[in-house]
Amino acid sequence: MILPEVRDPRFVTIRRGGTLTDADHHLLALWAATCAEHVLELFESVRPHDLRPRDAVEHARLWAAGEVAMMRARAAGGHAMGAARDLRGAPRFAAYAAGQAAVVAHVAAHELGAAAYAIKAVRATVPADESVAVGRLECRWQREQLPDPIRELVLDDQRLRNELCWSVFEV
Repeated sequence: MILPEVRDPRFVTIRRGGTLTDADHHLLALWAATCAEHVLELFESVRPHDLRPRDAVEHARLWAAGEVAMMRARAAGGHAMGAARDLRGAPRFAAYAAGQAAVVAHVAAHELGAAAYAIKAVRATVPADESVAVGRLECRWQREQLPDPIRELVLDDQRLRNELCWSVFEV
């Protein structure tokens, strides 16, 4: 479970009573898509013909551009997570990252799900004694991709939800 019991109003859009602007919501989706795409090869290397995770990443971007409805992006996210069902390790986590990226359109706070699953994916590619270091590198890379308007929001969210996200945001 990566979502807190009480929703942070900073991740709820203004029209729903929170403080999140549509522009920042779109940036969160784009950043989540970038995080997921960075590890997508880990899924595609074992399931090259299963396009559901790649489709989810694309739907996150299309939603942010106003080209698909939230429901379509959310559905694509669910399909990507379905692609992970019978997998284990890095391929599974990479598909979950893609799914989480797409559902940011529905719930902005899933942005950390995409990032956390991407970190779990890279950590699963190396021996256990190397996984923390590799995860830290991925986390740093992700942070370098953060657009300035959402940087502090995401970094604070990582601090607040680190334990819910398997403590992968400790750098």
